[in-house]
Amino acid sequence: MISMKEKLPVIIGTILFIILCGCVFFYMESYDKIYYTRIDNTKIEKLSANEYEYKLVTYDKNGKKKELTFKTSRELRESAFLELEVRILGVHAWKEVKYEELPSKVQEKYTK
Repeated sequence: MISMKEKLPVIIGTILFIILCGCVFFYMESYDKIYYTRIDNTKIEKLSANEYEYKLVTYDKNGKKKELTFKTSRELRESAFLELEVRILGVHAWKEVKYEELPSKVQEKYTK
């Protein structure tokens, strides 16, 4: 029969593993940031028949610049403004927005 003294490291290790997994999951689910960009089709690479990759300069709501890469299934409309939802693993989702919907610090970066 296994004594409690021998079970203790296994129990503690299991509890620590569960806590660590929970923290990682919570962090990944709660981490998201919004960036804004304007489509420039000179910055596109065709990967296959229906897969394209954009590498564009983006801005957060405070106007902080960051270059992001994301994939789409089609070529996007030239000069369209996008809102990009970014998570730990990269761009999670995007949607087209109007110039007026951009934060004021982002609007300063683009002419209408």
